Amino acid sequence: MSIPRNVTLLGSTGSIGTQTLEVCRKHNIKVKALTANKSGRLLCEQAREFRPEYVCVMDASCYDYVRTELADTDIKILCGMEGLCEVASVKVDIVVNAVVGMVGLRPTLAALDSGNQVALANKETLVTGGELVMKKAAEKNLPIIPIDSEHSAIFQSLMGNEKNKIDKILLTASGGPFYGYSYEQLKAVTKAQALKHPNWAMGQKITIDSATLMNKGLELIEAVWLFDTAPDDIEILVHRQSILHSAVQYADGSIIGQLGVPDMKIPIQLALTYPERFDCDVKRLSLADVGTLTFARADEETFLCLASAKKAIKRRGTACTVLNSANETAVELFLQDKIPFYRIGELVAGALEEAKPADIVTLETVLETEIAAREYVKSKI
Repeated sequence: MSIPRNVTLLGSTGSIGTQTLEVCRKHNIKVKALTANKSGRLLCEQAREFRPEYVCVMDASCYDYVRTELADTDIKILCGMEGLCEVASVKVDIVVNAVVGMVGLRPTLAALDSGNQVALANKETLVTGGELVMKKAAEKNLPIIPIDSEHSAIFQSLMGNEKNKIDKILLTASGGPFYGYSYEQLKAVTKAQALKHPNWAMGQKITIDSATLMNKGLELIEAVWLFDTAPDDIEILVHRQSILHSAVQYADGSIIGQLGVPDMKIPIQLALTYPERFDCDVKRLSLADVGTLTFARADEETFLCLASAKKAIKRRGTACTVLNSANETAVELFLQDKIPFYRIGELVAGALEEAKPADIVTLETVLETEIAAREYVKSKI
């Protein structure tokens, strides 16, 4: 692919978005469109630097501010889901989807419909609509290039081995801030503790997901769709150092993995330049300095979200939408100090049992299931 001439960036003000812009800045990549939820001031700063043709703000309350701030430019200002899908449909070399939550599903489908290749950092897109997205990507003969560090590592470990049989995928997890805790101990943890990830600097939602291990459950579901793999052929390993980002075990017993410092600019840049690699402004890994790498099994009895994720992907239909929507709602409630940390896992497990998923996956059934799952969680508070 080499370095793209132009990109659209969905979710430009978040952690992945700002790092994507660092890569674009370094390699002089034209940014054709930028979008954000409600970080209007930062979005305007980015727009003035990168001079995109389009800007979209999801939150209608920020629209007037952004339109006023950029009134002296030629940038077309859009708003809401309709604007997000319009931006995703503009012809570019690649659309980077770095929005948070299942709001990313519809623009991903819009991008593919328009013939745009997608670099995906929004795992909820495949969790809630994996069947729809992969079918559309196959119809358009467009690959989905993963940005998540773990899926990028699997993607890299599969390079050149497309014809070789694999035994299993090894999906690594840091274990989060509460590794080794019992369920009783989880009942006493605080929001400040949950937001303190041991290795990565990320947004609040994904940091909480890492603390509950839901992030790893969502990544397992994502891997099933990305790599056409059965859930039982994915092994989750707690790897506290976050150096081996994931690996693949082949039929002959060989394990091929990708190692590196925990810096998201590596997978972001590779997604933009695949299959080529270019200089990247990150610290180089010294295995001698690291010294020891450790691995352990994940504790599904304590971390209910991970067990629920495995149950949902095996059930199929819109069960994964129930899982994701219940989790998004529960995490929002936790961050608003309305529920304790341990209740996130309980509410997700309850939703999976009581908020009945549809058997047939369409955009309509996904959106209906989302509403039902959110209402279930809110009814239990």
